[in-house]
Amino acid sequence: MKTTVNVAMTLDGKIDNVARQGAKISSDSDWARVDEMRAAHDAVLVGGNTLLDEDPRLTVKSEQLRAERIARGFAPNPVKVGIVSASKLSTNSRFLNDGGGEIFLFTTERTLPAQLALLRDAGAKVFLLGKTRVDLIAAFELLAAHGIETLMVEGGGGIIAALLEAGLVDEIHAYIAPRIFGGATAPTMADGGGMLTGVKLKLLSVEKLEDDGILAKYQVSA
Repeated sequence: MKTTVNVAMTLDGKIDNVARQGAKISSDSDWARVDEMRAAHDAVLVGGNTLLDEDPRLTVKSEQLRAERIARGFAPNPVKVGIVSASKLSTNSRFLNDGGGEIFLFTTERTLPAQLALLRDAGAKVFLLGKTRVDLIAAFELLAAHGIETLMVEGGGGIIAALLEAGLVDEIHAYIAPRIFGGATAPTMADGGGMLTGVKLKLLSVEKLEDDGILAKYQVSA
């Protein structure tokens, strides 16, 4: 399974400002690129903070792109994947209800039985993979076993860092916006406790966009 992280960040590496309320970073043209990227993947994944704080739809916005997926024999929208230690989604969750299609939810024993029942009643395939933290390698093995060959990761910083540490990322596509947020507490694309040795990358391409942003694509070195 090929896993590609897609992230939009400022020049100083922030994926949000200090208010952490989803500040706009991407331009309209970059949003169109993200829509094309979603349409090209089997599944789209988000971590717990993004799932619970933003309740993303993770759907393909373009009607033409959805039609092209159908013509290729796929569902209109990619499979949705959530990784969350303690799920607290509601019955009217956009993640659960918008766009149709398959939903995989990987969680732990911290998720209450009532929430597990709600998720399964909503049609999600729910897997308990740990007591307090989701076993990411087991989750990816299950996705591959269910036919997922290409996976797009949309954030946030915590899950991206965890996937990098686990060696589960193949490529990173980073839109770097021409702005600076600053702030020591503003989230970055790889949050968490930090990695002492870091992750080595190989530059695949760099493109200057019309909005003065930059799209950089990297391969994660073995």
